[in-house]
Amino acid sequence: MANIIAVKKLTKKYGDFTAVNNISFEVKKGEIFGFLGPNGAGKSTTINMLSTLITVTSGKAVINNFDVTGDTDEVRRSIGLVFQDPSLDDRLKAKENLVFHARLYGLSKKEYTRRVKEVLDLVELWDRRDSLVESFSGGMKRRLEIARGLIHYPKVLFLDEPTLGLDPQTRAHIWEYILKLRETQQMTIFMTTHYMNEAEYCDRIAIIDQGKVIALDTPKKLKKKVGGDIIQFKSEEKAKLKEEIKNKYKIKVKEEGEKLQIEVSDGEKFLPRLFNDLVTKIDAIELRKPTLEDVFLTLTGRKIREEESSPKDRMREMMRVHRRR
Repeated sequence: MANIIAVKKLTKKYGDFTAVNNISFEVKKGEIFGFLGPNGAGKSTTINMLSTLITVTSGKAVINNFDVTGDTDEVRRSIGLVFQDPSLDDRLKAKENLVFHARLYGLSKKEYTRRVKEVLDLVELWDRRDSLVESFSGGMKRRLEIARGLIHYPKVLFLDEPTLGLDPQTRAHIWEYILKLRETQQMTIFMTTHYMNEAEYCDRIAIIDQGKVIALDTPKKLKKKVGGDIIQFKSEEKAKLKEEIKNKYKIKVKEEGEKLQIEVSDGEKFLPRLFNDLVTKIDAIELRKPTLEDVFLTLTGRKIREEESSPKDRMREMMRVHRRR
């Protein structure tokens, strides 16, 4: 499958501060590609460089065969962008927001009339086309922003934290539309997130921390690198159970408080063996597979926090968006 995005040694500096540090990766056509990392890791800065909103300090990035530095107009025509912060005009109707955007991209009246209907149907907002945006909920506004990003037939849709600040139910609905996009439009989607469950939807993930890409692979392969499945036991005969497991399976048994814990390569297949083989009574048993949180913890020694960023992080983000060097 051909690459639609190619990034090589891309760097962005603000004075002595390096927001993005010498990153390289490629994105295949039709792929959902995720940037996973904590607040302030460099996710939004990367998208802003790729979408030509801020200049590149060094390195190279090509989108749809156009260079983001030398072919900015062609790059902009090739992409749609849904910003992290709201960017709709609340005083206009939903349809008017889309028509205004379509005309900026040079679509004819015949083209945008048809396209407005298509994209509003896609995000299930056609019946609200004549409603003022100020009357929309947060989730409806996000859906309208996705529709606006699609109005000019982009090759790549950038989604910068597309569900940030939304409740879990609305987040799930937004993802229904994103997945429908990939299925119906065969579109390449490049998204940033710090939500673990969202990253699971991606075909591949680049984990970014402190401006550097520290891992890149499918969610399944990334989790496999962390280790096996974890099985935990509770038993009133803990010492006896520990010895029996060690002797029968020749595997290491750890004590985690009141629980015993083992690590195996395929927990679903191993559990039936346990039930058939073990004599010691088990009071409770739990199977846990590695998560992307485990991956990040293994790679960095800390967890991704889903709380609000610190004042320092917010200041850095403001610098990244508003300063052009």
